[in-house]
Amino acid sequence: MARIAELFAPRDMTEGKPWKRIVEFSIPMLIGNVAQQLYNTVDSIVIGRYVGDNALAAVGTAFPVLNFLLVLFVAVATGAGIMVAQYFGAKDRERLSRSIGVCITLTAITSLVIMVVGPIIIRPMLKFINTPESILDWCAEYLLILLMGNWGSSYYNILSGILRGLGDSLSALIFLLIATALNVVLDIWFVAGFNMGVPGVAWATVIAQVISAILCFIKLKKMHNIFDLNLKVLKPLKEYVTQLIKLGIPSGLTQAIFSFAMVAVQSLTNTFGEMVIACNVIVMRVDGFAMMPNFSFGIAMTTFAGQNVGAKKMDRVERGAKEGLIIAVSVSTIITIIILLFGRYLMNIFTSTVELVDLSMRMMRILAVGYIAMAVTQVLSGVMRGAGDTITPMWISLITTIVLRVPIAYGIAYLTRSQAYPTGRPESVFISLLTAWVCGAIITTAFYKKGNWRKKALLGNEQISAQA
Repeated sequence: MARIAELFAPRDMTEGKPWKRIVEFSIPMLIGNVAQQLYNTVDSIVIGRYVGDNALAAVGTAFPVLNFLLVLFVAVATGAGIMVAQYFGAKDRERLSRSIGVCITLTAITSLVIMVVGPIIIRPMLKFINTPESILDWCAEYLLILLMGNWGSSYYNILSGILRGLGDSLSALIFLLIATALNVVLDIWFVAGFNMGVPGVAWATVIAQVISAILCFIKLKKMHNIFDLNLKVLKPLKEYVTQLIKLGIPSGLTQAIFSFAMVAVQSLTNTFGEMVIACNVIVMRVDGFAMMPNFSFGIAMTTFAGQNVGAKKMDRVERGAKEGLIIAVSVSTIITIIILLFGRYLMNIFTSTVELVDLSMRMMRILAVGYIAMAVTQVLSGVMRGAGDTITPMWISLITTIVLRVPIAYGIAYLTRSQAYPTGRPESVFISLLTAWVCGAIITTAFYKKGNWRKKALLGNEQISAQA
């Protein structure tokens, strides 16, 4: 029993072999990220198989818009993870408690803003990105349900982020697995059983996310030996709100930039027709799983760096970065090989349309090698964010998405217009993404080696004074 309790306890990453601590933290994170990706993937599989390819295209078209509308929350979540990791590493109970409290309060405010603003701009945004009329109503209804229930998703992500900042990635995993299993059951029940169509998968997702958020809150409430969670710490003190915003806004802007690029590229994708839209959905679902190890290692490095910066162990941060990079690149190389060899079997899960499977596999081959480049970007960006430098990754994202990806996508599409492809070749979307990934890895490596991130430590600058 003691060993089981230890697994669910906060993990101190300032001691022991760096690679071992990173792997111990990353494995539950990886399983959790795969489970979270199942939310979207199961939605797509159920819709594609039980409703049709057009419904699949509708669900896929909705996601860039959804991500764009949730960027406020990303800012809160990122700032929360960094503050919690550094104050936990410094063993500062007062500041840790205040940080967690302000995160919970700001998440409530952010969720309310999204619930009010989101439904008003759904249809204008869908029309702006050239969503075909044949799938517009499905898209709008799907988004409306998810936005009205966004507080479940927001609180799961923020509370699980706090748990990970404390080094406990296993509890968040267990809660997510429970929610994922529930989501799968409800998807099939609502769509295949009750014939609810696209709205059915939206309601299934909302219900499952609410359950996962409640479980995370219960877990945090029981961790009173590490921090306090009461009405006093929920008060949004100016110093903590300011620091959270300062840390989180760059990542929020990064997500906004990324989401804007997704919306812009989705607008181009929509001009290619329903078949290419559905193809893009399938490729992005497979891509989501392929990218999960990179995201997991990136978050692990943020927590690892944050705790060790808080403990003032910069030499350990750099050693962990090297070891984490080797592990991440190795895993991504294996994944790339698997995709190239067995990708067609993955595409068949979503649709039985042979033409759609062939098109999806062709596009997937373009992206495959890019996952190795993204391993470099995620690990080194994670270290910089954990140290408190969220500005540099933001600028790199700005360059690779707005300056590179969007113009390249539209440029290739324009240059490849023909009678067979009046709006250009659909490969343009995926070539531009690969280019952005590779350039991002090169630029991130250069800025990491430059070393300015070492000067950004939150605790080293004593930017917040503890308050009673």
